[in-house]
Amino acid sequence: MITGLDHVVVLVNDIKAGQAAYQTLLARVPSWQSSTEGGQTVLFTLDNMSLELMAPVGASETAERIRGAIKTQGEGLASICFRVGDIAKMHRRLDRLALQPDPIVDVESRDAASGATLHWKRTRAATELTRGVRIFFLEPAEERARSAATSAAPILGLDHVVVSTQDPERAAALYGARLGLDMALDRTHQDWGRLMFFRCGDLIVEVVCRPGKDAGTDKAHDKLWGLSWRVADIDATRARLVSAGIDVSGVRIGRKPGTRVMTVRGGTCGIQTLLLERSPREVS
Repeated sequence: MITGLDHVVVLVNDIKAGQAAYQTLLARVPSWQSSTEGGQTVLFTLDNMSLELMAPVGASETAERIRGAIKTQGEGLASICFRVGDIAKMHRRLDRLALQPDPIVDVESRDAASGATLHWKRTRAATELTRGVRIFFLEPAEERARSAATSAAPILGLDHVVVSTQDPERAAALYGARLGLDMALDRTHQDWGRLMFFRCGDLIVEVVCRPGKDAGTDKAHDKLWGLSWRVADIDATRARLVSAGIDVSGVRIGRKPGTRVMTVRGGTCGIQTLLLERSPREVS
C-alpha cells in the first residue's frame, strides 16, 4: 500500500531564511515554490523524497494555525506524508483500522517561478489516533522535478526519519501492523535504548525509545525527532559545510557497520540532523 515517503513538512517563521538554510545544507536549489491562503511553501526534491518548508503569511485561519504550531512546538518537523499507489484503497484500509481518515481531496499546486502545475490526491489519518504525529497519504499524478545541485558534495537523499516514543510496543503496532511497513530491525542497547527500523521504499522510518530521555512525558504521544541524510563523500560534505560557517561535528564511525556519520548542529531550523555515508559494498 505505502510505496515510500513522499515528503516531510518543516514549519519555519521566515520562508526566505528557511530556504537559505536548506540551500546551504543540501547544496541544492528549490524545485518548487508556491503560495496558498495563509502559507508559503518551498520544496526541495531529492532522489527519494522531498523536503517541504512552510511559513505563515497574512492573517488567515491557516496562517494563525501555523503560527500557533510554531509558538507551541518551535520551528521544525511538523508532519510526514507517505506515498501510495492507490489512495482510495489506502483510505479504505485506514477506515477499517479505525484511523478515521479525512475525505480524499484533489489538490493542485502552481510553481511561482515557472507557472507549471502539479496535481495529487491526499488524505490524513486522525492525529489523535496516530499517537500525535501528523501523518498524510498522497497519490501523485505527476513526478516532481529534482532540485539541481549548486556545488560539489550535495545531499543525495534521506536515509532515516526518526520518531521518538515512550511506548515502543504501541508505536511498533502503528507503523508495522496498522500502516503495513516492514520491520527490518528491532534491537535494544543499554546506551541507545530500543531501536526499531521500518522499511519505507528505500529509506527507513526509525522509531526510538531512548533510556532516561523524556521521562514523565505522555506515553500516548510520539514526536517527529530528526532526519538522517545520505551523502556520497562525508569528508567533502563536511568541508563544504564548515566553509559555509555551519557548526558540525567531526566524522565518526556509525552504529551500523559500514557507515560513517556526523552531526549537524546548526542551520537546520531546529531539526536534529545527521549526515551518513555508506561504504561501497564489495563485489564478490
